[in-house]
Amino acid sequence: MGQAREVMDRLTDAVTTHPDLKVIADLYAEDAVAVTPDEGEIRGRDQIVDYWRQMTEAVPEATFESLHKYETGDTAIDEGVFSGRNTGPLQLPSGETLPPTQKEIRIRGVDIATVKDGRIVDYRLYFDEMDFLGQLGLLPEQP
Repeated sequence: MGQAREVMDRLTDAVTTHPDLKVIADLYAEDAVAVTPDEGEIRGRDQIVDYWRQMTEAVPEATFESLHKYETGDTAIDEGVFSGRNTGPLQLPSGETLPPTQKEIRIRGVDIATVKDGRIVDYRLYFDEMDFLGQLGLLPEQP
């Protein structure tokens, strides 16, 4: 197992099984860049940690079921299923906060992390945002 795989596994653990914002902060370079479906491009460690803070507060007992793990050079790639119950407030990109829906979610996604000197410098997260919002009951009813 290489450095990228180890860092990715630690990130997954710190976001799900053992939520820990300090660990998450330690895993990202100060000038890291992340791209997510819901927030777009996020620049800098502090902003990325804030993104994960919002997610760990919204779904505090989340789990991640790994379907595939890859590592090539300085990059680790995970495909899996993020699951849990929305028991905390949801912060929307608009800044609006929604109360917990208490609904279970199960979202398939892919994470890609490029690591330099033991820290993530580039992170990409892909998941179906409409599926996520639909499972939370936040989409309008279809006619």
